[in-house]
Amino acid sequence: MCIAIPAEIISIQGVYADVDIMGVESKVYIGLIENPKEGNFVLIHAGCAIQKIDERYFYYLEDTFRAMLDGDD
Repeated sequence: MCIAIPAEIISIQGVYADVDIMGVESKVYIGLIENPKEGNFVLIHAGCAIQKIDERYFYYLEDTFRAMLDGDD
């Protein structure tokens, strides 16, 4: 099973971007998505942005991950 995590693009440097993943900044490859921009919400898998997502889905996923990490039902 594979898992992708939601992130927001903070800044872009060529084919790499700094992203915010639940408050943690990370550098990821963005060459797999079309026309990435700062502020875009994306799914990250294995260090690569693999898909853009809308804001509503981003917050749904982030809330779901936070609940899992906190042990909430």
